[in-house]
Amino acid sequence: MSEIEYEEALKLGKREYKACISAGRFPYLPVLDAILAREEVQTEQNMGLVQVPLDFVVGTSTMGRTRSFAANFMPIMGEKTEFGLKWATLADAQINEGIRDPITAYEYRNRYYVVEGNKRVSVLKYFKADSIPAFVTRKIPKYSEDEDIRLYYEFMEFNRITGINNLEFSKIGMAEQLLELTGSGKELWDEEKRSEFASLVLHFTKAYEFRGGRKLPIRTGDALTAFIGVYGFAETMKMSDEALNGNIIKCWNEFVMLAQKKSVGLVMDPKQVQEKKSLFSYFLPATAKKLKVAFLYPKSPKDSDWIYAHELGRNYLEETFPDQITTVCVDNVNESNIGDVLNDVIHQGVNIVFEVGPQMMQQSLKIAVDHPDVKILNCSLNTPHKYIRTYYSRMYEAKFLAGMIAGAMSENDRIAYIADYPIYGMIANINAFALGASFTNPRAKIYLEWSTKKGYDRDRFLRENDICIVSDQDMITPQAASRQFGLYRCENGETTNLVMPLWNWGIFYEKLIKSVLVGVYQSEDNDEGRALNYWWGMSAGVIDMICSKHVPAGVRRLADHFKEDIRRSHLSPFYGEIYSQDGELRNNRHEEMKPEAVMEMDYLVDNVIGSLPQKETLKDTAKSVVQLKGVEEAK
Repeated sequence: MSEIEYEEALKLGKREYKACISAGRFPYLPVLDAILAREEVQTEQNMGLVQVPLDFVVGTSTMGRTRSFAANFMPIMGEKTEFGLKWATLADAQINEGIRDPITAYEYRNRYYVVEGNKRVSVLKYFKADSIPAFVTRKIPKYSEDEDIRLYYEFMEFNRITGINNLEFSKIGMAEQLLELTGSGKELWDEEKRSEFASLVLHFTKAYEFRGGRKLPIRTGDALTAFIGVYGFAETMKMSDEALNGNIIKCWNEFVMLAQKKSVGLVMDPKQVQEKKSLFSYFLPATAKKLKVAFLYPKSPKDSDWIYAHELGRNYLEETFPDQITTVCVDNVNESNIGDVLNDVIHQGVNIVFEVGPQMMQQSLKIAVDHPDVKILNCSLNTPHKYIRTYYSRMYEAKFLAGMIAGAMSENDRIAYIADYPIYGMIANINAFALGASFTNPRAKIYLEWSTKKGYDRDRFLRENDICIVSDQDMITPQAASRQFGLYRCENGETTNLVMPLWNWGIFYEKLIKSVLVGVYQSEDNDEGRALNYWWGMSAGVIDMICSKHVPAGVRRLADHFKEDIRRSHLSPFYGEIYSQDGELRNNRHEEMKPEAVMEMDYLVDNVIGSLPQKETLKDTAKSVVQLKGVEEAK
């Protein structure tokens, strides 16, 4: 029996050997000594007895045995050699009782190289075993900013906490994201949790690879992280094999999207999609069934200027399309009830959902996957999910103009900027304001404060920094109306409003609904696998700025001139040399910064005094938003 097995293994080895020769590849086992001769090892770590995944056992430690095997670990020596006889004996042992003796191996960058036990590995690979026990010594490479080295260091930390060694990642931060999704933090897993998760990894890997996962340029760890991001850790752990298979199929576009270098596709202007149809073609016959649109608010419009602006947009939408749509709104939607709210509005026949809060995104994914016929859009920026589109406005264009006015009107070169959440989009707003201020006043300094920080005290902040020109929240909160919004002067106890940036959400929603009614929204779904983010600005009419009579006429004329240039796309706030606080050049002279770079800003420009707050310093109400969309979290 064992002789037959060796003959079959020998055929596999010779076939691999010939394939390698034909392709110009090394036909034998990789040798760790040769690899380390070209790379630098920092230290060694004794890992003890480890159950090693056989797929990750790729070579031998020294040259001694490498030419006995083809590159796939199958034998290439004759049947009658001593090697062949010993291999056959081990095959008998595996058939009769199973090979139990551990091998000895080095691990380097999550690949294993055999010191003693090459034939045992060969036999078990032939019999398609999953793993082999091994006494392992890890050789740790010297740390560098090389992406592969960084990925390996992240893997080592993941392995230390979970004990899992057969899950790899191809994207920086994925291992940490998976740990966060499991709710583990830095605490070591107990044996029960390790065993249960190892079982999930095994079943997920088999189902994922059966569906063609190996054809995607990502690793299984990336796909599992995305999957758990949709269904949650607890639900994923309870899934049957049948449910796991079915849900992997549903989530496939999430995996495809991960394979893209740029996972978010930006739609910068509605004109790019509206011109395909006549402007009149969006009107539906009066007898057609109306679209039902839901607006989900994290607070009440009475308590939030942000929600109030969207509520004005919803009312505008109903007035604009009285025969085509009806709308509903739900207040106080959060992470704990978003699932129930979404299921309820979908049960009511809603076709389109606008989620006016990034904190709703994560819990919405599963429902979006299960209801692909319902269009769900989340008001956030730089969120890479294929099943939920996102939308936002380029408020930084108005902030640049407000900064110009602030710089021109500041008498002591000190200007305050009160921000709320350190999330994508907000950083661009701050930097654009600072650049605008330096445009009219090269001595201007922007003093940054965060209204969501614990202990925030606006008056004390202004007093301690001797500031009277302030950029604050964008508009009035209905229940707590004050004059402290937009750009204003605060002096001798009096507030004088200067500039009000405007979010024209009604125009935004009107143009999105038009794109749905004419079918353009549906046609935008591309084959590239990227998520779509609508990021419209002054050119689309969704952002504007109003100057009060307290702004000098000459300054108003200058601002109006530049506003028209921005509207016509003749001027970009992020143009020319731009330096961050650490002195690093972030944009070159005579170059316009790319939209993706603006969207992904995680630094402050050099005339800003202040920093991005750590999550721990924020109020509890802000932490959920920052955990999902905070730039420090992303970094």
